[in-house]
Amino acid sequence: MSVDDIYSLKNVTHSYGDHRTLFIEALNIRRGSIVELMGPNGSGKSTLLKVLAFLEAFEGELLFDGNATRGREKELRREATLLLQEPYLLRRSVYENIAYGLKLRKLPRGEIGERVMDSLSRVGLEPDRFVRRPWYRLSGGEAQRVALAARLALHPRVLLLDEPTASVDETSATLIRDAVCHSARDAGTTVVIATHDTDWMRGVSATQSVMLRGGRIVRIE
Repeated sequence: MSVDDIYSLKNVTHSYGDHRTLFIEALNIRRGSIVELMGPNGSGKSTLLKVLAFLEAFEGELLFDGNATRGREKELRREATLLLQEPYLLRRSVYENIAYGLKLRKLPRGEIGERVMDSLSRVGLEPDRFVRRPWYRLSGGEAQRVALAARLALHPRVLLLDEPTASVDETSATLIRDAVCHSARDAGTTVVIATHDTDWMRGVSATQSVMLRGGRIVRIE
C-alpha cells in the first residue's frame, strides 16, 4: 500500500449465505482519483461499492488511509457516502432532505443553510426555486440531483456512485457529471463509479478502470 492510497483491499470476500459474491485479492485506490468499475450485471460492482461505503460485512483486510477499518464502520461512514441508482428521499422538502445529514452532525444552522444552497447550485438546481419544493414535485432527474446534493453537502472524502444516470434525463446526467468532476477536481474527493454509460464516463475521465466478473477483478487499467 502506498501512502497515497485511501483504500487498500487484500483478500476481501463477501457472501450471501453459501454464495460468495465478491473476492478481491488486491485493490488499491489512490486518494483523489476517479475510479470506474466495469462489468456485467451481477459481477459484484454494487457489492464492492457497499463494502467501500462500510455498509456490508466482509472477510479479509480493508484499510482506509492506512488504518484498519473493522469496528470503525459507523465512524468511517462519515468519510464515504454512497449514491444509489434509485434515489431515496425523505417525505420532506428539498431543504430538509439535504440538511438531514448535516443536522445529524450537529452543524450550526447558518452553516447548514450555506451548504444546502451551495450543493443545490452544484447540481444545477436553483436554490430559490427548489429549496422549499416537496419531494413529490421532483422529476426523476431532479430527485437524483437532490440525492447527490445531500451527499455533496457532507463534504465527503469519498463519493461512491452506483449507476447514477440510469434513470435520469440527458440534462440531469450532464449536470451530475459536472458536479462529480467538480468535487474531484476542487475538493480532492475520491470518486468510485459503477456505470454502463460509457459515453457519460468518457466525460468524467477516470484515472483508473477496474473490470469485475463473477465477483473477481479480471483487469485493472
